[in-house]
Amino acid sequence: MNTTGSLCEDCAEIDSDINGDTIMEERKNKPYDRRPRQPRREARPDPETAENLLEGRNALTEALAAGRAVDKVYLAEGNTDRALARLAAMAKQAGAVVVETDRRKLDQLSATGAHQGVIAVVAAHSYASVDDIFARAAERGEPPLIVLCDELSDPHNLGAIIRTAECAGAHGVIIPKRRSVGLTAVVGKASAGALEYMPVARVANLVNTIKELKDRGVWVCGTAADGDTPLYRAGLKGPTAIVIGNEGAGMSRLVAESCDYKVSIPMRGSISSLNASAAAAILLYEAVRQRAE
Repeated sequence: MNTTGSLCEDCAEIDSDINGDTIMEERKNKPYDRRPRQPRREARPDPETAENLLEGRNALTEALAAGRAVDKVYLAEGNTDRALARLAAMAKQAGAVVVETDRRKLDQLSATGAHQGVIAVVAAHSYASVDDIFARAAERGEPPLIVLCDELSDPHNLGAIIRTAECAGAHGVIIPKRRSVGLTAVVGKASAGALEYMPVARVANLVNTIKELKDRGVWVCGTAADGDTPLYRAGLKGPTAIVIGNEGAGMSRLVAESCDYKVSIPMRGSISSLNASAAAAILLYEAVRQRAE
């Protein structure tokens, strides 16, 4: 008779009973957590960003019909809905940049979860035109003083530039449609109210706009560390447009080549560059100083 097998089976049953009793004892001694389970959190846009989002087809249709400034429209990729295609065409005609994107990104942007395949980024303030900026200068009887922002990505920088431009008596700010932050709620907040008084024009092509400014008698000066004109030798009394480059890369090549001259700001410390809004403030107030003489 084989007793070894039965002994092993008996030992296994005893171990199982002991382990089971131990687990039950641990469960009895463990304090019961009465706190309700927290629902799983889903990614949602920042509240300040959400202020500038319109979700759904009806919301965008009504915004376009009312003439509201729309910066960008995100459409779900692969959507063949004709109504959505017509809405995209309307947005393009109104000057918005239309971008097809993955539906998962739309889900992440959505605050309502009911975006219907379309989310629009609207401006916190209506845009002016380049003609409006020249009209403002003419009304004051002053030579135009304009700030051009070349692909700024930080809304705090743009807001600070708008604030400084308004305080310095500039006549307008110009930004490109693409690869640039628009007039978001964050920009409005950073401008400390200056956005209500400073015309901001949005143009399709900054290089073409620079050519237009030159044709209208404006001298265009860029800002660059290797600029050929020291700040205090720059002539800013006459009609002037100051170009401020991107926070990291500076002015784009074509924009830099389009400038009449490039101004360098003297640097005496260990750091070789300034924040974009700080550079704008220095040039604007040098223009104020020169025009006061």
